[in-house]
Amino acid sequence: MICLFNRLCPFMARFHIRALPFDHPNGSSALTNTPPPIMPDRHRLGRLPHLVQWLLLIGGSLVLSVLLHDADVPAALLLGPMIVGIVLGTNGTTVAVPKSVYLGAQSVLGTMVGGAMTAGIVTSFLHDWPLVVGVTLLTLVVSSALGWLLCVKQVLPGTAGIWGAYPGAASAMVIMAEAFGADARLVAFMQYVRVVIVVAVASTVAGFSVDPALAGAAHEWFTPFDIGDFALTLALAAALSIIGVVSRLPSGALLLPIIVVAVLSITGMVDIVLPEWFLGLTYAVIGATIGLRFTPAVLRHATFALPKILLAIFVLIAFCAGISVLLVVFMDVDPLTAYLATSPGGLDSVAIIAASTNVDLSFILVIQSARFFMILLFGPSLARMVARRTRHMPKSS
Repeated sequence: MICLFNRLCPFMARFHIRALPFDHPNGSSALTNTPPPIMPDRHRLGRLPHLVQWLLLIGGSLVLSVLLHDADVPAALLLGPMIVGIVLGTNGTTVAVPKSVYLGAQSVLGTMVGGAMTAGIVTSFLHDWPLVVGVTLLTLVVSSALGWLLCVKQVLPGTAGIWGAYPGAASAMVIMAEAFGADARLVAFMQYVRVVIVVAVASTVAGFSVDPALAGAAHEWFTPFDIGDFALTLALAAALSIIGVVSRLPSGALLLPIIVVAVLSITGMVDIVLPEWFLGLTYAVIGATIGLRFTPAVLRHATFALPKILLAIFVLIAFCAGISVLLVVFMDVDPLTAYLATSPGGLDSVAIIAASTNVDLSFILVIQSARFFMILLFGPSLARMVARRTRHMPKSS
């Protein structure tokens, strides 16, 4: 065996074959604190000046994001930079988003999610809490089981499978997965493939396409806003980001703003103002950071695992559709409202579809928000349990 390994090493070095960043036994990862080191490649993009590489990243992200947005692709402002980052990252680029900028983007995202919580959503939850908790627990159990199978069968390395299977806010799941030692690149691959499929299925089941006028109204980039409230929001996000990092809370730059801002927003103590253009920049930073971390080895692994990932996604969609049928039969909820409420897509894409038709938006937001916060509470513990149970299993070929 040792002789075989010695013979393979020169071959691997010759073709630049690198190992995938599996989770370490102690739960840490090279992705947890700092981006992995980017080795220059003088035969590809690495030989270009940094300014040219940045122009390729920014210009390509802008063009692709506009094209995806015009095609009504969900999360276009995040997917565009992520795709461009993947192309550059797999071709030897040497640029990377600074860690402080990435942490700031996480905090802004957490502030946005926390600011979306209202007293009306809390009231609706208290009124229908048995139904909301039951539906949320069922979805969490099934998604956890699918993630566990992906981990056991080693379709994805480490705990990437269970984080990728969790429904909810895709960008938040990617950031949390990174903080808990999973490979954020593969988690992002599974999360955003599911988001696109869920939106396509939702539009087909509903028998309509998103109204372009309503979609455009949801993304008015330069609407008037209160400068004072915007400055206060930025100051709050910056302070909570620093506290979250210093406190060493896992994914603190994301979770602490969600919790604190949700409380402040529900009690009416603060008015969160985040213009669409600023949120677009935030999504772009997160997408570019994730994309630039892709390597040829990661991309090959993701492509190889795609059939099994698709199977897991469609099983989760079918299960959630089954729950929506129960809501229609026993709770007299209209079919589209029930499906969107239980859909395993992201909050943003579900909100766009819900705004395009006559549905019970508060009911949808209650169930989607409850599921998101339940994953925040129990997701890390479940991921660690899966990591412990699968750590000593033999590696599949």
